[in-house]
Amino acid sequence: MPNPTRIASVLFITACFGSLGACTTNSPSSDQPNSPVISSVIDGDTVVIRFAPGVEERVRLLGIDTPETVDPNRPVQCFGAEASAHLRALLPPETSVRLERDIEARDHFGRLLAYIYREQDDLFVNLDLIAQGMADVTFYEPNITYRSEFNTSLVTAKTRAIGLWGSCGGPDVPLDPE
Repeated sequence: MPNPTRIASVLFITACFGSLGACTTNSPSSDQPNSPVISSVIDGDTVVIRFAPGVEERVRLLGIDTPETVDPNRPVQCFGAEASAHLRALLPPETSVRLERDIEARDHFGRLLAYIYREQDDLFVNLDLIAQGMADVTFYEPNITYRSEFNTSLVTAKTRAIGLWGSCGGPDVPLDPE
């Protein structure tokens, strides 16, 4: 028998990721929309977002890749802890966010794919992670909307040796070389 809560969650998330590309909900007690909020940060490029009470989804930030910290099949990588800490500082629990999707809604792990904006100041979180040297640029076709902006920011971070570019020399460097 299908789980009614899961079905409602899937329908809600499908509606959120419809043609408009952003997700808000209307509370029955208010005329103001309720934005999705951060429930937790998994690592530097994956968060858990609560769309409604009891409705949470893992969301993978599009266009970026941060050093690994939680993948059981890969070693912890240089600057992974810093990238995760930076994302936790940007998006503490209960932070309201706006999600923008690209062409594909989910990755092969079933995670939602999105560009994330912090609602309080419209900070483009994906771009900030690149600019601060916390993330490399990684695009998977057809999700390439911000390729040009991300690549420009990446060149600046590399040139200035910011974050992982100065500390590690680049991405995918094991924390412990053994």
